[in-house]
Amino acid sequence: MSASLPKTAPVLALETSCDETAVAIYDGGLRAHALHSQVALHAEYGGVVPELASRDHVRRVAPLLRQVLDEAGLGTRDLAGVAYTAGPGLIGALMVGGATAAGIALAHGLPLIPVHHMEAHLLAPMLEDRPPAFPFVALLVSGGHTLLVDVRGVGDYRLLGESLDDAVGEAFDKTAKLLGLPYPGGPELARLAESGREGRFRLPRPMTDRPGLDFSFSGLKTAVLTSLPKAASDAERADLARAFEEAVVDTLCIKCLRALEATGYERLVVAGGVSANLRLRASLRERTRARGAEVFFPRQAFCTDNAAMVALVGWMRRAEGSPAVAALEVRARWPLSELCPVQRRPETMEQETIP
Repeated sequence: MSASLPKTAPVLALETSCDETAVAIYDGGLRAHALHSQVALHAEYGGVVPELASRDHVRRVAPLLRQVLDEAGLGTRDLAGVAYTAGPGLIGALMVGGATAAGIALAHGLPLIPVHHMEAHLLAPMLEDRPPAFPFVALLVSGGHTLLVDVRGVGDYRLLGESLDDAVGEAFDKTAKLLGLPYPGGPELARLAESGREGRFRLPRPMTDRPGLDFSFSGLKTAVLTSLPKAASDAERADLARAFEEAVVDTLCIKCLRALEATGYERLVVAGGVSANLRLRASLRERTRARGAEVFFPRQAFCTDNAAMVALVGWMRRAEGSPAVAALEVRARWPLSELCPVQRRPETMEQETIP
């Protein structure tokens, strides 16, 4: 088998890194995608229960596979590769998607393509009609990550800054819990903030008064906690929610503009679950426009975990000649910096291995 795929070759992808089961097919365009969210399953526990997540993935993955193949009008024999989220994520959940992908690849002699979850988020805006061109600065904001990355090409990433404590999505969820909001907390807090009054509370913009591109959100959460006694009514809780959201958005915007200045780039990509936040989108559009730069977001459906972005990355890497793997690999922790640029693959990776 050749080291790269034809540009129209369909790649099937599975995403099971946490609490969404998703399947998609990409062949230079998105052919089909489907997703099942476990939000209702975990709601009574106030967060994701790993064992329940893994069991639900087992129940959902086969029906979603059939649905996506039928929608695309393809059979497994028509595929040119099988991609799957190999990490980072919940190890049991990752194993469900990985084992399913490996079984399909083995049964049909297809390349097995591991995909880094954060790389998939980072490149998700490439699914849109107006994708960003390389190079660009990427802000990855989710429940587990807050990263600023210099992106020069597929796999060619340089970390510019990261959170030293809570990820921004984690800070949203913890603050929502302080305000007595139900799971999932982040979207609930954003909804409550819509009715809040501007200026009622003033919260800090952490680490914006010093140079650098790192973040810290644990102190902001503490500031909310100390302000709670002044937020006795529902209206005052909405005011506090708005103050928190504005502080987060302002902090992220300040650091993004600094990153654009440091790199000299004119394009910013914002991805991950928190990129769905409407206040963040509006503020970044306004501030980047004022600077003469452009900002790119994935559509709302592709901000949270999904298989479309995994299929895209699997297809891109195979189309450029990145090797398949010989056996199933999953990693609960996987630094983005360990990925290899597709343009400069080591000689040891030139020989392709097929399961």
